[in-house]
Amino acid sequence: MKKILTLIFVGITLICVTVGIRTLLHVPAEAQNSGGGESAPIRDVDAQSIANHLSQAIQFPTISNQDSALFNAEAFEEFIQWVLLTYPKSAQQMQIERLGTYSLLFKWQGGQENLKPVLLTAHYDVVPVIPGSEKLWDHPPFDGVIADGIVWGRGALDDKSAVITMLEAAELLIADGFQPARTIYFSFGHDEELGGPKGAASVTSLLMSQGVQLLWSLDEGSFVTQNLMPGISEPVATINVAEKGSVTLQIVAKAAGGHSSMPPHNNAIGVLAEAITKLQDNPVPGGLEGLSAEMLDQLSRHMPFTERLIFANLWLFGGLLESTLSESQITNAMLRTTTAPTMLSGSVKVNVLPIEAIATVNFRLHPRNSIKDLENYVSKLVAHPQIEVRRPNDNGIAASAVSDWRSEGFQTISQSIRMVYGDIAIAPGLMVAGSDSRHYAKVADNAFRFNPMLVGPSDLAGFHGTNEKISIKNLVKATRVYALIIENSQ
Repeated sequence: MKKILTLIFVGITLICVTVGIRTLLHVPAEAQNSGGGESAPIRDVDAQSIANHLSQAIQFPTISNQDSALFNAEAFEEFIQWVLLTYPKSAQQMQIERLGTYSLLFKWQGGQENLKPVLLTAHYDVVPVIPGSEKLWDHPPFDGVIADGIVWGRGALDDKSAVITMLEAAELLIADGFQPARTIYFSFGHDEELGGPKGAASVTSLLMSQGVQLLWSLDEGSFVTQNLMPGISEPVATINVAEKGSVTLQIVAKAAGGHSSMPPHNNAIGVLAEAITKLQDNPVPGGLEGLSAEMLDQLSRHMPFTERLIFANLWLFGGLLESTLSESQITNAMLRTTTAPTMLSGSVKVNVLPIEAIATVNFRLHPRNSIKDLENYVSKLVAHPQIEVRRPNDNGIAASAVSDWRSEGFQTISQSIRMVYGDIAIAPGLMVAGSDSRHYAKVADNAFRFNPMLVGPSDLAGFHGTNEKISIKNLVKATRVYALIIENSQ
């Protein structure tokens, strides 16, 4: 017995030592190397001018409506002409093409043809303001009001601020006499909020026809965030290296129908309810591997000791951690394909039993799952003699490929961020929404998704919502980061 207790004690001691050592070593790479971020050169950035330009850009109601009859061609045309007049150095220095009628492709020719070009891209179309919600805005959504160091209006974050700060960065570099060795493209799409079928798709087709293969592309995506990642007080930059796909399925329950006064035991709506409950209770399997594991591994190195202890020892705490992360909306979406029932339909009248009850369910596909994988999983899970799974109109967008977070492009973007924001936490991430990168990635070795502006919890409601805004300080930092990305890409 004494020998067994000794072995148990030795085993526990070895586990504790192993856990402790792994935790002590689980620190940011720059701390391990005793290094730091190189400071950015101080540029003479005219903050008020940038704010004024974004304010003016917001005043063009370049709205992407689902109903094409509501398209305001005049607003898009006026915005294009405004860009060309407001950024004359770029207009003169670069070759400009209009594609898909209202999208702009700028080409800043590099001096070395043997170097693969890079692409910086953003979109200037915006989503509509929900009718009747205008009174909830502190300032009218298309007035571009500047107040207390903030620019207010639709597009301030999504995504006119990126268009403006990219162009401001280019103007600064041209004024400084900068000449790129590597060709730089800028693409400004006009229909990203509709999926980019004319804008980004046309730009991609042109580059393909010209045999252009990009070293990397940089589109909208995540931001520098503050107080959004539990356990990390410092700013966090997740550079998205992939984006989720999307597919919508209909779960259809069938029954004989009839009068509601004599309902059968297996009413179509009851059968459908059981199927939806199964979907909710049995999410698509996820896991801490690949991109999800890398992101959490990098970010957890900036957490307090207790949290680092758990992340540094997944061999011991992996199951518990995955279960905990699955409880959070944000982290759960990073781990798996998500399931969201969004629409229901049934009978045409209160006293008529439906012959079909339909639930529409939207799935956001993790890169590990294909559309076919998902259909098979759902069909098997809800299998029932009265249930049919449909994919209406053969819809579906596959998840993107995962770009290399060890590549030159990722390092260039990371270095540029740190030169402005300091030694903040940076990690590869997964974009849970969609972007025009689904098009541009077809001609890029790697596709990244990131906006160099700082956002916090109070900013999130502005995305496609109310009181969208951005600080002038953010515009200045974003301009500096984009300028550095261009310089550091050479």
